[in-house]
Amino acid sequence: MAAPRYLDQGLFSELAEKAATSPRKRQHHNFHEMDEPCHRLAVGLQPGTYIPPHRHLSADKAECLLVLKGRLGLLIFDEQGTVLEQRELVAGGDCVGVDLPPGLFHALVVLEPDSLLFECKAGPYRPLGDGEQANWAPREGDPGAVDYLAWMCSLFA
Repeated sequence: MAAPRYLDQGLFSELAEKAATSPRKRQHHNFHEMDEPCHRLAVGLQPGTYIPPHRHLSADKAECLLVLKGRLGLLIFDEQGTVLEQRELVAGGDCVGVDLPPGLFHALVVLEPDSLLFECKAGPYRPLGDGEQANWAPREGDPGAVDYLAWMCSLFA
C-alpha cells in the first residue's frame, strides 16, 4: 500500500523555490503517474510564467483548478480570442478556483509571487492537439509571447 502524500508548507516552499529558478517560472509536482486515469498535481507559479490560451477538446478533459496560495487571474476566451470572462482566483478569497468544462479556451496569469494551485483532470497525459492551442495567441517561447502576457496581466491591474 502506498503512503499518503501531503500538500503541506514544505511542498509549497519547495515548489515556489523551484518555480523561481526555473526559466518557465513554474514547477509541477505530480501525485500521479502519467498513464493513470486521474491526474492530480500541485503547481508552483511565479509572475512572468506564460500559460498560453488553450483548451481541451476531449469530452473527458474537464479541468478543476484550486488556488492553495497566492492569487491568479483566469481568462476565458471565445473562438476568436475575445475575452468573455476574467476572474481573480485567490487563496482564502471569495473565489478560490474553477471547474472548466472541455472545449473552453482559457489562460492563467500569476498575480502574486509564490502562488500555488492544485489541478485535477482526466488522464492519461497527451499533448495539446489540433484545435486545442489558440491560433490567435503566441505559443510559449514565440515572438510576441512577452507582450501578450503583459496584455493579459494588464486586465487585472
